[in-house]
Amino acid sequence: MAQPQPQSQRQRVYEAWKGNNRFFFGGRLIFGPDAKSLLFSVALIFVPVAVFCAFVARHLRHQFPAYNAGYAILAVAIVLAIYVLSLLFITAAQDPGIVPRASHPPEEEFHYDNLSLADTPGRLVFPRVKDVMVNGVPVKVKYCETCMVFRPPRCSHCSICNNCVERFDHHCPWVGQCIGKRNYRYFFLFVSSASILCIYVFAMSALYIKILMDGDYPTVWKALKHSPASLALLIYCFICLWFVGGLTGFHTYLISTNQTTYENFRYRADGRPNAYDRGCMNNFLEVFYTKVPPSKHKFREPIQEEARAPPANRAVEREEEPVGARTKVEDDLDIGGDLLKISQRHNYDGIDIEMGGGDRNSRNEAVSNSKLISKTDAQAPTVEDEVQHPSRGERSRSSDLASEGITTSAPVSKPAFPFRREAL
Repeated sequence: MAQPQPQSQRQRVYEAWKGNNRFFFGGRLIFGPDAKSLLFSVALIFVPVAVFCAFVARHLRHQFPAYNAGYAILAVAIVLAIYVLSLLFITAAQDPGIVPRASHPPEEEFHYDNLSLADTPGRLVFPRVKDVMVNGVPVKVKYCETCMVFRPPRCSHCSICNNCVERFDHHCPWVGQCIGKRNYRYFFLFVSSASILCIYVFAMSALYIKILMDGDYPTVWKALKHSPASLALLIYCFICLWFVGGLTGFHTYLISTNQTTYENFRYRADGRPNAYDRGCMNNFLEVFYTKVPPSKHKFREPIQEEARAPPANRAVEREEEPVGARTKVEDDLDIGGDLLKISQRHNYDGIDIEMGGGDRNSRNEAVSNSKLISKTDAQAPTVEDEVQHPSRGERSRSSDLASEGITTSAPVSKPAFPFRREAL
């Protein structure tokens, strides 16, 4: 028997991760598979701010001599840029709400579509969709073939990250990560603060052009020619504002109605009621003033070995195994055992009747013969049980009749020979 490995030598969760995520710093940071796009997004923020500080804000330091207010223009730009980059990093480097995978499909969901009167199993089926109630509204949840779980409401499987994500909003290529339950708040703050940064840089660049026009450069063209960096920043911020500003407005609407981007694009034409809308104010409180749930994964923990149950008795396994789990050979043996049980019971009941039921020695001899026959099939009960416990035999015969749709009001007497021939 293999000895379990020490905990220090076991493979960690992030090392055996089945998704497409990338881990850094020993599993402390989790990114999406397209994490390189994050560097491009950082450059789109850092480079314009650096240009603004070097070619615009530096010249505005002495334009407001009272309390050296011009230095505040430079400081605000730097603080805003650090804030935006921090939110971008928090959004991209954490678990968005990944649902743990299962090692096998949920066994309690398997069932048979029909059962015949002879208790033969029907076709084994597994539901792919089931209904759950959310705030009194039925919501369909789907089974994920990859993760082998029924997805919680508002959960979807991201094909890029190859994970099921709770409250899945979308996969953002600019962030390089899924946006879900655990990082949606930071994503919205990132987009909205980036919009504020664009507006601020655009306004300060326009202010610098106005100051140049009031000085030695009376026309717009001369002022822009003197400061081409201001012109580039005006064009760049105007274009970016349409993008990040539009995202801010769109997600503000989604939060007010408690929707996700996935739900809005997929279900807006269905006209189905929104089971999650609790009013505009409560919807905003749910996003910004509720505690972020902890991750359901401990990426740095060693993988726990599944404890295997000790081998059980085969007789117990036969009793506990599902109806459709037996092989065809076992089903044939069970059917043969049932026929032998019926024939034995009816034959010796008939011998009792022919012999008058009073010869105890003959009766015991029949019992001993039945023991020899019953050894050929371990599943067929012996006649001795019916002799020693006549009430048990009567109950078994009553159940046999009941399975054929026959009801009796009095205890069933021993069957006669015609009934025996029909059973055989």
